[in-house]
Amino acid sequence: MGRSPCCEKAHTNKGAWSKEEDERLISYIRAHGEGGWRSLPKAAGLLRCGKSCRLRWINYLRPDLKRGNFTKEEDDVIIKLHSLLGNKWSLIAGRLAGRTDNEIKNYWNTHIKRKLLSSGMDLLTHRPIIPSAAAKIDSTPPPQPKENNSSSADNNSTTTEEEENGGGGLDLDLNLDLNLCIGISCHPNKYRKNESFNLKSCYDFLRG
Repeated sequence: MGRSPCCEKAHTNKGAWSKEEDERLISYIRAHGEGGWRSLPKAAGLLRCGKSCRLRWINYLRPDLKRGNFTKEEDDVIIKLHSLLGNKWSLIAGRLAGRTDNEIKNYWNTHIKRKLLSSGMDLLTHRPIIPSAAAKIDSTPPPQPKENNSSSADNNSTTTEEEENGGGGLDLDLNLDLNLCIGISCHPNKYRKNESFNLKSCYDFLRG
């Protein structure tokens, strides 16, 4: 079962409050004090809703309301309390004399939040956003490796030794035919066909 309305809204005024309505509300509260908002409109002779009377008194007619811009000290208190309490504006307003929860909420959304965002601050922790610093580190180019002068010097010295040894960097064919043939006609394949070939005849041929 829902809560019954505080008054008959069909027979209440809506919109801006007149000066006469403000004076009636102020006079009644001075005489009877705050509270009893459901019965206050009828007792004060106001065709208003009880909720409307309460908000009008708290946000506009209270004698202890603080008018004007917020000071730097108030900004610091709001930022500090918001980091601890979050969006609990009524609790924050209880720490700022003369300020209402609705006024503080509007001031936070229109001024302080933008100031924190422009300063690179996180809205929950009210501390600098870490990914910006990480992005700055990632943007730094990696260090280039240094050239190994000793290895290049060794390569140069190796090349020089090869040139001195006659290598000249060319591939040599080591498949050499080491079969020696003495004389012009002393070839093994030729004399294999002659059955009368022997070492003595070859020796005599070379002497002659």
